[in-house]
Amino acid sequence: MEVSSSSNSPSTSTSSTSTDPNRNTHELQQMSKQKGGLITLPFIIANEAFEKVASYGLLPNMILYLMKDYHMTIPTGTSVLSIWSGVTNFTPIIGAFFSDSYLGRFWTITFGSIASLLGMTLLWFTAVFPQTKPPHCELFSKDCRSSTAAQLSLLFSSFILMSIGAGGIRACSISFGADQLHKKDNQSYDRLLQNFFNWYYASAGISVVLALTVIVYIQDKFGWKVGFGVPAILMFISAASFIFASSYYIKVNANKSLFSGFAHVIAASVKNKHFVLPPEDEDGCYHHYKDSILTVPTQKLRFLNKACMITDHDKDLNPNGSASNPWRLCTVDQVEEFKSLLKVMPIWSTGIMLGVALSQSTLPILQANSMDRHITSKFQIPAGSFGTFVVISLAIWVGIYDRLLLPLLVKFTGRPYGLSFKELMGIGLVFSILSLATSAIVEGIRRKTAIREGLSGNPQGIVHMSAMWLIPQNCLLGLAEAFNAIGQTEFYYSECPKSMGSIATSLNGLCSAVGSLIVGLLINIVDDITKRGGKNSWVPNNINNGHYDYYYWLLTILSSINLVYFLVCCWAYGPTAEERLLPSKEVEEEENQDELKELKEKEEERQELIKSQTLQNMMSSG
Repeated sequence: MEVSSSSNSPSTSTSSTSTDPNRNTHELQQMSKQKGGLITLPFIIANEAFEKVASYGLLPNMILYLMKDYHMTIPTGTSVLSIWSGVTNFTPIIGAFFSDSYLGRFWTITFGSIASLLGMTLLWFTAVFPQTKPPHCELFSKDCRSSTAAQLSLLFSSFILMSIGAGGIRACSISFGADQLHKKDNQSYDRLLQNFFNWYYASAGISVVLALTVIVYIQDKFGWKVGFGVPAILMFISAASFIFASSYYIKVNANKSLFSGFAHVIAASVKNKHFVLPPEDEDGCYHHYKDSILTVPTQKLRFLNKACMITDHDKDLNPNGSASNPWRLCTVDQVEEFKSLLKVMPIWSTGIMLGVALSQSTLPILQANSMDRHITSKFQIPAGSFGTFVVISLAIWVGIYDRLLLPLLVKFTGRPYGLSFKELMGIGLVFSILSLATSAIVEGIRRKTAIREGLSGNPQGIVHMSAMWLIPQNCLLGLAEAFNAIGQTEFYYSECPKSMGSIATSLNGLCSAVGSLIVGLLINIVDDITKRGGKNSWVPNNINNGHYDYYYWLLTILSSINLVYFLVCCWAYGPTAEERLLPSKEVEEEENQDELKELKEKEEERQELIKSQTLQNMMSSG
């Protein structure tokens, strides 16, 4: 995901979305005379596609690798993978910051590709060289030796490098590709950009499906050496192909990150906390860009207004009108952007529980691994491939909603976007509750079947119950993410200034990151509490002897409470920009004409944001 750029010059706009064709226009025109164009796009698309096939193919079966080869318990392994997943979802925000502020997109992607390659190579080494792991022993045996600090350091180093690499590549690829098409004499820029987006999204979606099927199957069929070696080779091809075309790329220099502006607002408001604010609506007391329509900050969150308050024009401003110290004086635009972010945070926080539901990747794999996965007598679906149903249902539903249902809903409701943003998010949360409840019911049936068949003491035994029972919960989870992704993307894009359009993907990625971290914390808390007094833990290594159905019911209850919290947040937030237009369905009222026109003009950019967010959530689901 790419973070918008902002400039400290008062003569420029605050920021622009990362794919804005007007961003650094002069610089792009100068650099694009001999570089860029369609010839560079296959290298950029291939780079991200190979990276996704390689990285997402590693996660599904990783819990089995940690348990069998590193002798980790289920709670410990789940915590490790949750932290890894959380960090990986968070690093694109850091990658975007460094790209916009310091390195530029090309070098960020290059360093990311090298880091991912090193991480996957280290992971492959752990499978090839026996010294990198504790001695082999039977799974769940009490005589298994624990991993040494050096062995765990090597394993965790591979995870960290892959997370850093993902942050560099995913933060910049789509915007870097858009840079290559921006030429002065390119009359078909919009059409080419749309085609690039379509190819990018299609290749990324196919990559995830291949990762969850082909790579997982290779690991199941040929073992960890081949299963980890193939992703490492793919990552080498990814990095090599991207660097090979280096001389052909348009490379835009780093500018200023929108998040840097947020840091400036926080620092300036703290440093200026003793200032006394001028009377309301008094102009000339606040620093603003030369052509900005915002010359006075709003009265909401007034303490932040001190960040843009001028106390001494000669001392605070340079001769050209810019702030002499941006850490002490910000613009009104920067303050209002930060206020917009703070305002949406309560509703944003309601998506964390959905992130928790999506991050339950290890338990479904253990369930599937204990069930009959055969489609034919000779072929069975790999346990790690059932997450594909989340991705497939998500993608299918977004396509149906965008192309078929949305036009009908617009016509039926009279709203520009069909269902309201809050309704879409709420429906998504309801589907997540249904998915968790279904998971609890299916696990309860699976456990009872295992006990009835005498497998309570045999965690590796196969229950005579089809793993296809796991498909409904995965499909419901895909629908939950589809509804919530569309709703959150539209909500952020509608309620925040246009310059913050890319914040939508950043916030959703952050939701997934926080949700992943909570999973690791929660499962350890449940394990610690439920085994007190000599009782059996709900989440032991032997899933047939535990109560993972109770754990799913706990998540269902927490998600239900979160739904109530969401309703309270919606009430407290008040009407959105879209809802404020609803009383004027005839659109003849002059005062609403401009606002309605602005909403309609946002539609095309909104569609691209939805595609981008859908892609990110497909990644998280995988």
